[in-house]
Amino acid sequence: MTTLTVTDRGQVTFRKDVLQHLGIKPGERIELDLLPDGRGLLRAARPAGTMDGFVGLLAGRSKKVATLEEINDAISQGWAGKK
Repeated sequence: MTTLTVTDRGQVTFRKDVLQHLGIKPGERIELDLLPDGRGLLRAARPAGTMDGFVGLLAGRSKKVATLEEINDAISQGWAGKK
């Protein structure tokens, strides 16, 4: 078990091993859920994906440019369960 000390200002500093265990990097956020029995549930805050974050995700990873016809064909095959 890891023990942390609360400062006079009510702040706590998490040790590096705790942050690594939670997968938290500098600048990221932590979520704390307060439970009715006086406990808290701590986890890394993972923002929900947005369309803006998705657009351009694969940009520059391929030289191939698909035509609209190729894209529509791939979509229709996907819906039909074909690969």
